[in-house]
Amino acid sequence: MKQPFKAWLAGAWAVFEKDLRLELRSRYAVGMLLMFVPASILLILFATGQEPLSPRIQSGLLWIVILFAASIGLGRSFVSEEDRGTVLLLRLHTRASMVYAGKLLFNFFLILVLEAVAVFTMILLLNIEVAHSGLLASTILLGSLGLAGATTLLAALIARAATRGPLLPVLLFPLLVPLLMSVVAGTRHAFEGGFGWGASGEALTTLAAFAGVVITAAVLLFDFVWND
Repeated sequence: MKQPFKAWLAGAWAVFEKDLRLELRSRYAVGMLLMFVPASILLILFATGQEPLSPRIQSGLLWIVILFAASIGLGRSFVSEEDRGTVLLLRLHTRASMVYAGKLLFNFFLILVLEAVAVFTMILLLNIEVAHSGLLASTILLGSLGLAGATTLLAALIARAATRGPLLPVLLFPLLVPLLMSVVAGTRHAFEGGFGWGASGEALTTLAAFAGVVITAAVLLFDFVWND
């Protein structure tokens, strides 16, 4: 049992490494994210001026920026394979689950980079005080995993559609309603202090359950999505 599992891990890691090398070479997604996030936060800063924002509004604005940036920058994980004509090679040399795992890991990595830039920029420019850094990190990690799982599956679904551009945000937003409600609640509790971990137990549980359900469903369905 160990050898097939090692082979599966090697295949998934090879897909991740391929995407990472291509991204480091082109810097398409990272460049787009690094331009979009600071520009959006600067726009928020100019609109709010010197008015203090409550932790509820700060957390909501942070995840609005992250969600829109993710929907713009992460949709090319499978579109790029179609554009380069490498889909057939992946189908011949890797299993569908390897492709999904590798793409999921790559999108998870990109989302973490995006969120690090977004959180740092908002804390710096909007003078946000983080009362519970551990709670903020846990919320971001669980939210990123659920967001990456949903985005990876939907990106595969729309890769061969004629109107790829607007499809990902349209399909993504309704699916992410439970995740967005929970990450905003967890982030708000991390910003404002108070009960901290105790107040965020339900939100963290929802985030973990959402990520588990989405990724499990994606693994079960991805073989049909990838090969049909």
